[in-house]
Amino acid sequence: MITFTLCLLALVAGYFIYGRVVERIFGPDDRKTPALTRTDGVDYIPMPTWKIFMIQFLNIAGLGPIFGAIMGAKFGTASYLWIVLGSIFAGAVHDYLSGMLSMRHDGESLPELIGRYLGVGAKQVMRVFTVVLMVLVGAVFVAGPAGLLAKLTPEVLDTTFWIVVVFLYYVLATMLPIDKIIGKVYPVFAVALLFMAVGILVMLYVHHPALPELWDGLGNTHPDAAALPIFPIMFVSIACGAISGFHATQSPLMARCLKSERRGRPVFYGAMITEGIVALIWAAAATWFFRENGMGESNAAVIVDAVTKEWLGTVGGVLAVLGVIAAPITSGDTAFRSARLIVADFLGMEQRSVRRRLYICVPMFVLAIGLLLYSLRDAAGFDLIWRYFAWSNQTLSVFTLWALTVYLVRTGRGGVFWVTLVPAMFMTAVCTTYICVAPEGMGLAPGLSPYIAAGALAVAGMWFGVWYARNRNCLTK
Repeated sequence: MITFTLCLLALVAGYFIYGRVVERIFGPDDRKTPALTRTDGVDYIPMPTWKIFMIQFLNIAGLGPIFGAIMGAKFGTASYLWIVLGSIFAGAVHDYLSGMLSMRHDGESLPELIGRYLGVGAKQVMRVFTVVLMVLVGAVFVAGPAGLLAKLTPEVLDTTFWIVVVFLYYVLATMLPIDKIIGKVYPVFAVALLFMAVGILVMLYVHHPALPELWDGLGNTHPDAAALPIFPIMFVSIACGAISGFHATQSPLMARCLKSERRGRPVFYGAMITEGIVALIWAAAATWFFRENGMGESNAAVIVDAVTKEWLGTVGGVLAVLGVIAAPITSGDTAFRSARLIVADFLGMEQRSVRRRLYICVPMFVLAIGLLLYSLRDAAGFDLIWRYFAWSNQTLSVFTLWALTVYLVRTGRGGVFWVTLVPAMFMTAVCTTYICVAPEGMGLAPGLSPYIAAGALAVAGMWFGVWYARNRNCLTK
């Protein structure tokens, strides 16, 4: 528990110390925000900071900091370090700067921001890539909560029934103004999710289970360690609890609602740190479960159900599971909303009109239904879509980090572009290595991971060095 406690304190300290460093690098000021200058009653709506924080937290949470952390816990103490270091130095920086940069550019969607700094070609690729990723998020975040809801309700209300209900909710949340459903129900869902995390945290200290410590070593404890090395598999398995490209697609939604740039750190950096805390708690709870029951169980929903009922009782367990249900649903609906806005930005189509929103949403929902039906065929179909989503998610963070690095260089932020350059290079190595060794990728021998990573780092470093040498004159003197 000593390592767990130190990691928890480090996350809190990271918000106040490193978060302030990143905030000073960006330099928020008192200019009017898009929420005030472009108010449209649909997407650009000024909202209270506390409510925006709740929405941002639920937008980015999903199943990632819970299910990803549970599966990542199989790798041992290294998972704790990745959650802490990833959240402070990569994920929160990524979320904060992408949100603030969107605010500076009238709430622009992520592909448009990437295009500003990486070029027209990157923008066109990202337009397609991010929309497909958003639809993937919506598809994979339907089955999980629907299955849990079926367990909590009479048999007549089976998984199929709840899939239909969740999907109909997605349609409404995507189409209606952001303050009509999202702005009203998200704070309630956020309370449920935070209750679950705090409840499990308290019980961790009450039960005081034997958790791995740093001095026990950082070796791979995964039962299939030979085929699943810590690098890169763990760094993709634990995404939303450390860094996730999906977050940068959500930050512009809240950038359109903030009334002051100075509230950006609590919303963007703070929400990521909060998610890291949730991931750390669940990684610790999963470690206890694996030690009590072995590592044979791979269904994270089963582990969540067992841990909450064991530690929080029936009523507490139901409330905790409701938090787990709320997280993916609230990420799914804003994923579709984000996809709608990305397409609208690309087409230059105003979104005040319901008819114009339908033009975009109908094809998008048809594609999502097709992916959902494929994933429901069997467990293998869902697992395949989830793995492609996980890799695509981290790949998107790579593009975002490189775009942010170019922004910092071009604006001459005192040579501090390393705050995004280091995580950009690291995640480039992670994603390149993963697609080379993963079964759904090239399937190369896991032992090649270090060499592939070294090659990716060398190429990325040389590419940036050449670009920087040519563009150093762009730095503000």
